[in-house]
Amino acid sequence: MASGMDALLHRRHPWIGRAVLDNATGRRGILRAVAPLPNSTRPVTWLRPAGGGREWTTSLGALSDPTPITPDTHPARHDAP
Repeated sequence: MASGMDALLHRRHPWIGRAVLDNATGRRGILRAVAPLPNSTRPVTWLRPAGGGREWTTSLGALSDPTPITPDTHPARHDAP
């Protein structure tokens, strides 16, 4: 298995769990995953609205403006058992 991927072909990304801007749609959402669509190997990003709702996909290159990491949102806090 390649470094930076899991068995479902999800890729690690430092913005996962943070709100980002999808420049293709102009919407902000929480980056949930970087993984291919079914029957594809090309990764896309999976986002959802911050308050819940329908998830959408966009290209990795369309993302920008992640929310800052704070002590409460630092990824290391959520990785601990």
